[in-house]
Amino acid sequence: MTDDLRSAGTPTLEDVARAAGVSRATVSRVINGVRNVDPVIQEAVRRAVAHTGYAPNRAARSLVTRRTDAIALVVSGAGVESGPADSARTSGADPAEAGEPDSGSAFTAQVFADPFFGRVVTGVVNYLRPRGMHPVLMFAETSRAREDVVSFLRQGSADGALVVSTHAEDPLPGLLTDAGLPAVLYARPARPVRISYVDLAHQDGARLAAEHLLARGCRRIATISGPLDVPAGQERLAGFRDTMTRLGHPYIPIAEGQFTQESGEAAMERLLVEHPDLDAVFAANDLMAVGACHVLREHGKRVPEDVAVIGFDDSSAASACRPPLTTIRQPVEAMAAEMARLLIERLAKPDGAATSVIFEPALVVRDSA
Repeated sequence: MTDDLRSAGTPTLEDVARAAGVSRATVSRVINGVRNVDPVIQEAVRRAVAHTGYAPNRAARSLVTRRTDAIALVVSGAGVESGPADSARTSGADPAEAGEPDSGSAFTAQVFADPFFGRVVTGVVNYLRPRGMHPVLMFAETSRAREDVVSFLRQGSADGALVVSTHAEDPLPGLLTDAGLPAVLYARPARPVRISYVDLAHQDGARLAAEHLLARGCRRIATISGPLDVPAGQERLAGFRDTMTRLGHPYIPIAEGQFTQESGEAAMERLLVEHPDLDAVFAANDLMAVGACHVLREHGKRVPEDVAVIGFDDSSAASACRPPLTTIRQPVEAMAAEMARLLIERLAKPDGAATSVIFEPALVVRDSA
């Protein structure tokens, strides 16, 4: 900032206009993101903003643009009823022991314990921050909480929503689209909803896992699936079974998990009781694979010498596991950033059609298989 501007007080639009050699109206259009401004003029205004130290008044700007530059990042995790038993299912707790006052805290604790959600936040923040936008974290684990999210957006407290749903019957995506509110979903919805989303080619990832285990010479292979009422759980199981069948192995023992380490441990215990001679396990996420490794060690089985283990996601749990997990990489940060990009695109073109972006998985070979 120049000495003249310092002495004059807080820089104004007029100061920026004089420094850029354009009108005040042009400066306003550039700062408010109006598209049809010559790129050369945009750059001149940006240089003038940096030179003068001008900081837009967000409150005043929002009156003009009707934008807050805030985005609701919503983690939604309950079904239609959202009672104590429903919250307990999401958190992995015993429904008989789950009381209504504790259901929200249990859900929140589960979210922060799962490395997946941290990766989503990283991807969203890294995309929004350089664009002067900021996420507002919200939880929607009950019907009241979902109503609060819809009301928050209707009141203009945020420009749109990025939704990560952990429950197949989650009504929130439908509530948002019925209300005409801009939103983008992480992962394909279980039921048809006119909403944009990003997702992974889950079946292709499971195929990579099956091919790798067979290439290692494993033949007595089992799988710990994800919850089978969730599209990702269904698709990872379908891709694994289909590949194994095509390669001559039509029978695959299955134990269903819930994408938590505890459920992976329980599933591995069941598989060992029923199939004590198995030599490989594909778990549908890394947390369940970590749980499987713990149980195998407790039963005196070496990983990978006695039983090879493959996870899915390539989360921090995979590299922290001992031995480090071979896994299928889901580029969560890039997917979350794309989710944010799609929402900003929707804000610019409110009448645009819903779209989807599907990312490709990759095999990451470490020591467990």
